[in-house]
Amino acid sequence: MNSIIVPQRELNEECGIIGIKSLEKKALAYDIYFGLFALQHRGQQSAGIAVTYEPRKVYYYKKMGLVNDVFDEENLKEFPAGDCAIGHVRYSTSDSNNVVNAQPIIFYGRFGRMAIAHNGNIINCDSLKSTLIKKGHVFQSSIDCEVIASLINLYSEGGLLAGVEKASAELEGAFSFVVMADGKMVAVRDRYGLKPLVIGKKGDDIIFASETCALDTLNAEFVRDVQPGEIVVVDENNNMSSTFLPGVKKNLCVFEYVYLARSDSEMDGKYVYDMRYECGKHLAELFKIDADVVAGVPDSAVVAARGYAETAGLPLVDALSKNRYIGRTFIQPNQALREKGVRVKLNAIKNNIKGKRLILVDDSIVRGTTSMKIIKLLRDCGAKEVHMLIASPVVKFPCYFGVDIDSKEKLIGWDKTEEEICKIIGADSLHYLPLEYLIKAAGGKKCEYCAACFDGKYPVDMENFNCGKFVLDI
Repeated sequence: MNSIIVPQRELNEECGIIGIKSLEKKALAYDIYFGLFALQHRGQQSAGIAVTYEPRKVYYYKKMGLVNDVFDEENLKEFPAGDCAIGHVRYSTSDSNNVVNAQPIIFYGRFGRMAIAHNGNIINCDSLKSTLIKKGHVFQSSIDCEVIASLINLYSEGGLLAGVEKASAELEGAFSFVVMADGKMVAVRDRYGLKPLVIGKKGDDIIFASETCALDTLNAEFVRDVQPGEIVVVDENNNMSSTFLPGVKKNLCVFEYVYLARSDSEMDGKYVYDMRYECGKHLAELFKIDADVVAGVPDSAVVAARGYAETAGLPLVDALSKNRYIGRTFIQPNQALREKGVRVKLNAIKNNIKGKRLILVDDSIVRGTTSMKIIKLLRDCGAKEVHMLIASPVVKFPCYFGVDIDSKEKLIGWDKTEEEICKIIGADSLHYLPLEYLIKAAGGKKCEYCAACFDGKYPVDMENFNCGKFVLDI
């Protein structure tokens, strides 16, 4: 077995969130802790838990690091029994990777201590923040979540729900968040449904989470998805009701299925595993390659590789083994540190590929650096040919909704043809799954999905928003 050091995967999702509302006071911090473990793939740079243990009082702990780095038996024991709790794991951009930006955000407002945890990116955050500062608001962090918290508190004179409704109506972009205050828990999903959020039940407890895999970890029942634009309120008696934001337009993030979500999660009526398997089947139907074996790049492309192999009638092998004991706590999300800092180690399983013509399936190619290194590793370990198949279209455009694709110039597919990319990464051949087949695998219609990173068609007019650094306009 030979090995190579390759950079961290090139895409990162902003956050994972979980909230639990109970009828009785109990040790909710432990359930939040295990739920965050299941959502660790959505953020590896900070983790936090907050628990409401008395009216208007919140106990919380948050820190930089993986869930098991941040929490241990001792600090979990410090959490009081409570009837409401939320948790958060975060991936951050390079200029905001510090503990002040860790979530949940805890603040003192109209209902005493309040807490909020958020996933996504508010594209009109700059203008909202500027307006709030003019009104006398102060901010300690650089994250969208604190702006949302300030808006909710500002508009909550008529009650918590009124504040959440009015604040959410002003937000543009991708978001799902949970708020606990005034003995209630409120969960919100953006009007496009870009960020996932699900509802579960365990006994009388009501649970909100970014993905169903967190519910499975807690042995909770999956009830349904929070719908695009839906605001769900759980009151003091755990009665659940909902209202909707104006202007709902379903535009689910298709990249959740391609890469971001765990394969064992169910999202908006579709199992992620099934969707990825279908992508592999479509690749096999479209691209018939004379090869000996098929392999997937771990972890998210393994299911698509299985779909290809079984449809094409070729053996599926493990070509790469991921060392799962290398922590990602201090991996930084910029290219220089990807190359020079802490890296994920992949091992090539030499006996499975030596002298073989290999079809290698991956979920996407973003910058191309990882693909280049993996293909070189496989050739160095004896692969006779390496044919690359991608279970999604060419990534050509930036994402402004919470996925770390911030500049088209960093995308290998922005200005290069398929043939040029193939030559750069060193593959014998390269093929991408066309967008219409990706949407077909997701079981929907093109109008129901945001595929802007592939086709540049954003759900909102991006020219109306400044998606760069915050500049105070006074």
